[in-house]
Parts: sequence; C-alpha cells; structure tokens
Amino acid sequence: MKIAIIGTGKVGATLAFALQMRGVGKEIILLDVREELSAGEVEDLLQGTAEAYPQTFSSDREKAKGADIFVVTAGVRRAPDESRLSLIQKNLAIFRNILTQLREWKKEESILLVISNPVDVLTYVAHKESGFLKERIIGLGTLLDTIRLRSYLASALKVDPRNVQAMVLGEHGDSMVFPFSIASVEGIPLLSYPGVSEEMLEEIKEKVRKAGAEMIRLKGGAGTAVALAGLKVIEAIDKNSRSILPLSLYIEGEMGFDDVCLSLPCVVGERGIEGLIQPPLNEEERKSLNISYQTLHRVIASVCKSDDFSSPLM
Repeated sequence: MKIAIIGTGKVGATLAFALQMRGVGKEIILLDVREELSAGEVEDLLQGTAEAYPQTFSSDREKAKGADIFVVTAGVRRAPDESRLSLIQKNLAIFRNILTQLREWKKEESILLVISNPVDVLTYVAHKESGFLKERIIGLGTLLDTIRLRSYLASALKVDPRNVQAMVLGEHGDSMVFPFSIASVEGIPLLSYPGVSEEMLEEIKEKVRKAGAEMIRLKGGAGTAVALAGLKVIEAIDKNSRSILPLSLYIEGEMGFDDVCLSLPCVVGERGIEGLIQPPLNEEERKSLNISYQTLHRVIASVCKSDDFSSPLM
C-alpha cells in the first residue's frame, strides 16, 4: 500500500512514525510546502528502518501519484480560544489548493482521509470538489474525540482503556454528542458501572470538548492522539477489518439529516466506508445530535455557497 501524507507538521510526522512502528504501508510519501522539513522527516524515518519494518520513505512529489490513500493534515493551527469552525476561511484556500493537485494524482480506487480542521466542513468540500468516490472520502471526525473519551473514562474508572466501548458523534467541535446510553465497559452498561456518576461524566465530557485547546495551550497542538486515530483508520483499510469507527461522512437522509458531513458509526474496510450504522440513541441524545447537525448545516450554508459547487460527486 502506498500512503501519501500531505502536511508534515506535528500530526503528519507523528502519523508517519506511527505507520512505521506498526508496519502499515509499504511506501510512505511525506509532502509539505516546507520541502526541507518533509525531506528531513523522511531521512529521520529512513534512518530507523533497520529497527522497524521494510518500508520505503520519500518526499518526491512524483511518487505520490497513484497513492492508495491520501492523508491531508496540512493547515493553520487554531489559537487556544479559537473554535475549529473559525478556522474555515484560513484553511479552506489551503485545502482547495491541495484538492487541485490530488485530482491529478489520484486513481479511481484512491481513498482520501481528511484530518485537517475544521474536518467536517473540509470533508464536505472534498465531496463537492475532489472527484474521489463518495465512499472513499473519509473525515477523521469524532474518532479522535472517541479515543480521548475512552481514555479519560478508563483513567477515571481505573480499567483497561481497551475494555471501554464508547463513542462521540456529530460535529468534531463544541456541539459533539456523547451517547452514554450505548456505552459499556466490557459488556456492562456504562451508566450501571460501579463508580460512574453524572458528575463524573459531565467532567469527562468537558475535558474531551476542551482537549484540543488544552493541547494547544500546553504544547502548541495535538499530535500523538490525532496520529493514532489516523493510524486506526488506515489500518482498517489496509487489513480490510471492517472496523466500526465514528467518522465524518457525507449524509444523504440518514438519521433524518441531509447534505452535511458529520460523524456516525461507519464500517471501514478496503473500499473505504463500506456501511453506516444508525445508532439507537435515546430522545435526549437524538436532540443533541440534531443540534450538532443544525450547527454544521448553518456553517456549510454560510461558507459553502451553492453556486461554488457542482452536485455531490458520487
């Protein structure tokens, strides 16, 4: 598998290292407008191959042509008090320039994984402008929030994080939704698990919502957790595992929503998004998800004017 990562800042470089440590992908291409940076990251990875896996690394743009997966991490980071959605105008032009190049480089089977923020809006733009097949356009969405949630819950309950089954849905942003009614700890409903309280859950929800801003405040931005989330998607594609992951995808009537990108549980395999699961939410959770949908729908309507786009590419 050939994987091209566009943007070799903190997230892109860490993702490349994660791929190396897991041995995912035979050929990894790292590209950045800062050519010396991408070349340096490639050299650093190359120097470690003797203690990793037989992979090749390159910063040659020509080698990105025909990649199986294109991962976009490039963009401007938000300020600590800035919402992800306020990044739209800053990152939209960057993203469109990247899509122009990817239209030339992609093959019909190529998959596009969008990690740059605001991920839901950029994933929507990709559906309108990229030329990739619908099921092969994936936004990282709330998978990162889900990993954070599971980790914080496990820490609070003092259990193995791999035993915590929970997810975040909707917008990767302030209106994200926490459907605790379908969460569990190794089969035991979370809301019935010993030690779980409403106060604990509210504190954890707030930590997840503020996690991105806190990483910016503490170390200039997130890197490791984002990269591991991206790795999880790429592994599911590479291994055709049909993993169920909450990812941002183009919605056409599911859950009563339309013409928007937001996160719902997706079945991920070698063809990209191979199925969508509509979770059995309670009334309060459904209302929260509708608020998240309305939030994103308003933003898309205000920023992505109808005359800027053709019909969704299927």
